[in-house]
Amino acid sequence: MTIVISDRKYCDGMIRRDALRVGAASLFGTSFSLPQLLAGQAKSPAMTRYASAQSLIIVFLEGGLSTIDTWDMKPQAPSEYRGEFQPISTSVPGVQICEHLPQLSTQMDKFALVRSFGHSDSGHVSADHFMLTGYRTEGGFNGNNRPNNQKPSYGASLSRSLGPAGSVPPYVCLPKMHRSSGASHLGTSYAPFVIAADPNAPDFEVPDLMPPLEVASSRLGRRKQVLEAVNRYSRRVESMANRNAHAFDLYQHNAFSLMTSQATKEAFDINCEADEMRDAYGRNSLGQSCLMARRLVEAGVRCVMIDHSNWDTHFNNFEVLKTDLLPKLDAAMSTLFRDLHYRGMLESTLVLVTGEFGRTPKVNKNAGRDHWGPSTTIAIGGGGVQGGTIVGASDEHAARPATSPYGPTDLAATVFHCFGIDLKTEFHTAEGRPIALVPNEGRVIRELF
Repeated sequence: MTIVISDRKYCDGMIRRDALRVGAASLFGTSFSLPQLLAGQAKSPAMTRYASAQSLIIVFLEGGLSTIDTWDMKPQAPSEYRGEFQPISTSVPGVQICEHLPQLSTQMDKFALVRSFGHSDSGHVSADHFMLTGYRTEGGFNGNNRPNNQKPSYGASLSRSLGPAGSVPPYVCLPKMHRSSGASHLGTSYAPFVIAADPNAPDFEVPDLMPPLEVASSRLGRRKQVLEAVNRYSRRVESMANRNAHAFDLYQHNAFSLMTSQATKEAFDINCEADEMRDAYGRNSLGQSCLMARRLVEAGVRCVMIDHSNWDTHFNNFEVLKTDLLPKLDAAMSTLFRDLHYRGMLESTLVLVTGEFGRTPKVNKNAGRDHWGPSTTIAIGGGGVQGGTIVGASDEHAARPATSPYGPTDLAATVFHCFGIDLKTEFHTAEGRPIALVPNEGRVIRELF
């Protein structure tokens, strides 16, 4: 079965149809099966040191959010820069955001904005990688839509650093796998478990974590017996050539247990939520993905990566934002922050809302805005971040940071700082080459704390 989330064209003429296939394997085979997942969990040491953040939710607005029209408005600029929208006051005195984010304006005390943020990359695929790993792409980067991480994504690094917290996967992507959300040299054991289904779909279910409804427990047991018989035959044939066979059987056993675990079923069963809560988040892919993310971190998932598109507003920027994108973002994010706060989870859950870059300060001839890496704003809350904080400022046209600039390497340092992870941590490739968790130039954005 294939589900199409969106088929609006990106600027490069390609249609990211966001095809979703039922099953834990991703579109391109870079996610992993349950046995691989559990094997990776067994190898990850649990982190015992205290840290404010225990989980991370990334809301990635793929295509590039126009932050001059949302988080960092310039009402005093000429009309060709300031655009059509007006700012409104928020729950934090002196802080204003876009009029089309009225619900989020009431939750401003729960998240911060970094307005002196930017980088020099205005290309979708390479900027994605930069924002989701903290590392610039290097020579030989394959700039297409297939997952091709040169460095590990945040979720993979957290999975490797922290290990699992309970029976759920440590790193989950939904409603699909973003091309820069892979594990790189950490290996497939730390790649994301991809739900690969839209939580807003009426027939939503999580592939591979739960058996189909028509498969009775007796049939599932018989399938397990058949699998064990096949594995016994395989071991006899291979004899001592594969000393890992017994261990892999154990992970397969655990996978079956996970599929039949009541706790797992409850974590991934979004239908358990009250209709009022689902309505508050928004009956759309972004809203229900954010609700699912809350359920997953509540169950112990370390990182949930939500990939939402298409924010590539070269044409009719204001109409698309006003009628489609911003109402969904407003409902989903305001409810997520409020929900986490009421449940006592905001302090332990870091929430990052960003795209790969911002949009051009000047409106183009098609009433749109183009790619703009040099200046954007990121929203970040929970996990020890001081809500209501505004870090830095951009210039009068939101073209460049006007105060001390921050960028993706600093964001990486800040994220791992929230988890209490030593920023000097190194992981090793299969060849034994050390790779730093964070580039040396990465600085923690101290103003957030």
